Amino acid sequence: MASIKQVQVTFDCAEPARVARFWCEVLGYVIPPPPEGFATWSDFDRTLKPEHRGSAACVDPTGAGPRLFFQRVPEGKVVKNRLHLDVRVATGLVGEERVAALEAECARLIPLGAVRLELLVADGDYESCLVMQDVEGNEFCLD
Repeated sequence: MASIKQVQVTFDCAEPARVARFWCEVLGYVIPPPPEGFATWSDFDRTLKPEHRGSAACVDPTGAGPRLFFQRVPEGKVVKNRLHLDVRVATGLVGEERVAALEAECARLIPLGAVRLELLVADGDYESCLVMQDVEGNEFCLD
């Protein structure tokens, strides 16, 4: 029997701290404390090679969800991302009640810098979901 592995979801981005703060707000995550022996993340950051500086992370304070890691990359996002997060805000809801929950969460996220792209209405196979973008244009769905 194979053992279950934990995963970390990594985002390539231009402004890791900004994107990390956005996802903390979306998911209720927190910025973890700096590594042992460092008073701040800035202190730790100064010990890294220049090309690795400026990264950020956020974690589920309950320990249940995966750690999110945000690393600085020089190139911008060019095409649709091949992997995206589905933020489960309407689990178990259907019809108008589901769409109302999706719209309410969308309204909360827009002031944080999210962009609404498209409401995909239930089609008999899938329930409705709302496609959005984070502060750097990475797509995610409210599901």
